[in-house]
Amino acid sequence: MASASLQFFAFILALFGGFGDITATLLPNWKVNADVGSNIITAITQMQGLWMDCTWYSTGMFSCTLKYSVLSLPVYIQAARTTMVLSCILSAFGICITTVGMKCTKLGGDTDSKSHACFAGGVCFILAGIFGLVPTSWYTREIISSFLDQTIPESSKHEPGGAVYTGFISAGFLLIAGVIFCTSCFKKQQGAWIYPPKQHHFPSTEQESNAGYNLQDYV
Repeated sequence: MASASLQFFAFILALFGGFGDITATLLPNWKVNADVGSNIITAITQMQGLWMDCTWYSTGMFSCTLKYSVLSLPVYIQAARTTMVLSCILSAFGICITTVGMKCTKLGGDTDSKSHACFAGGVCFILAGIFGLVPTSWYTREIISSFLDQTIPESSKHEPGGAVYTGFISAGFLLIAGVIFCTSCFKKQQGAWIYPPKQHHFPSTEQESNAGYNLQDYV
């Protein structure tokens, strides 16, 4: 019962992680630059994401421009696009597989099949968490190195946006969910190996007949 509750908790974490992964991939605020200028009325907030760049004015106007050319993008943005999409796909696969493998569901067949499905879903979550953690870390490193570079003007420097933090948290949720699913299946298999089922040995009929014959000889 406790294992089923723990798997359900891990499944909820995986749902939050998968949803956050998709949200972080689509959000345009991976890095943000606020340029106030000489007047607060003309304040501009520039945001750059994986797929588009957006500008928000203090007057309420909001405009976005899609990044159509892939080859013109920096390497870390191209890598972030690929790995984030893979993370979303793996988290979706993990959710589908663990739905079949969890103990609280009636799908997946016998206990061994559900255990294997649960372990496979946990591996998908761990891979999704790693694929989500790598681009966010690399993107944050590029932002920090550019911010600390003295040759870059202040107007061109950026700070990490909300999408980066969302990606970090989502990757953590997926990693925790994957570890819980894999550990629950491993504990079960280890217990079966340490405590094997007892085998009952019954004496053969031939031994019983021989014992009876020997007793008759003494009479």
